[in-house]
Amino acid sequence: MKGKLILENGMEFEGYCFGYLEKSFGEVVFNTGMTGYQEILTDPSYYGQIVVMTYPLIGNYGINFDDIQSDSAKVKGFVVRELCDRPSNWRCEMSLNAYLKEEKIIGIQGIDTRYLTKLIRNSGTMKGIIVTEENTDNIEGFFEKNPVEDAVKKVTRKSAMTISGKGKKVTVLDLGVKTNIINSFSERGCKVTVLPALSTMEEIMSTEPDCLFLSNGPGDPKDLTEVVETVKGIIGKLPVTGICLGHQIIALACGADTEKMKYGHRGSNHPVKNLFTEKVTITSQNHGYVVKKDTIPEDFEITHINMNDFTVEGIRNLDRKLMSVQFHPEACPGPHESSYIFDDFLSIV
Repeated sequence: MKGKLILENGMEFEGYCFGYLEKSFGEVVFNTGMTGYQEILTDPSYYGQIVVMTYPLIGNYGINFDDIQSDSAKVKGFVVRELCDRPSNWRCEMSLNAYLKEEKIIGIQGIDTRYLTKLIRNSGTMKGIIVTEENTDNIEGFFEKNPVEDAVKKVTRKSAMTISGKGKKVTVLDLGVKTNIINSFSERGCKVTVLPALSTMEEIMSTEPDCLFLSNGPGDPKDLTEVVETVKGIIGKLPVTGICLGHQIIALACGADTEKMKYGHRGSNHPVKNLFTEKVTITSQNHGYVVKKDTIPEDFEITHINMNDFTVEGIRNLDRKLMSVQFHPEACPGPHESSYIFDDFLSIV
């Protein structure tokens, strides 16, 4: 069915809709990964966003249920140049089109994603809506809404979960945690307890953790004032580590500041330099906010920087047992060369 992606600046991109054929509104962002689309679709950090894939052919290996990163698709829409409707892979359990239909997510293909990506890169992230040609009425009011409002509250788990292990006890504050993060701790023998995002300090401490881990998640870290205050109270009592949004929360709790990026970092091909080993690794990233370098307290060390724009990718304070990174070392399908970060996290316990 014919449809359109309409941006808040008035530009329209015509294409053909697939998946669930109902209009959907979100923040339009792009991802530069060649693979990993099902991990992207199910990553809670993408809640409220319409994701544009820069790689031209998407869906060629279908969908399997081993690699999904949460209990459902979290994106608001999916934009591709060409959808493959005949996937071929020994792990394939269903097509991308069928999966989106089941998850009630609209997609659109046939759009010039190269031009759209350049537009976002030059103009910055903007709101957009995907509509079918039969459903274009009453869309003006959508652009006044915030598609990522209360995003963490909507993606966090509602009750605690524990995965047994004989090693160190890690309590994960679920701000939108990916399955592979939990698996990365579990594979290292840790006992992992996952708590809802707005758990109190008393609830966290009652799990008797050796370490508190703050997960990835969607939205602006400054909106999470309750979480920041909770983390402030825990720093000094426990080692605290974090990834992505968790990294930003730690920075805010220690007096640093964050800011929104023009178009963010999203993809599996971002070079990051470890300033202590002098090694550069290719990382997976998904964030629209960054810690401002000139606001980081003097007692912190910057451990990693992005080699594209030199933004901060990691910080630590070993005296206070704090360590965090902006990128995703647990990334599935990869790259995996930054997985050592989980060992670094556990080393400060």
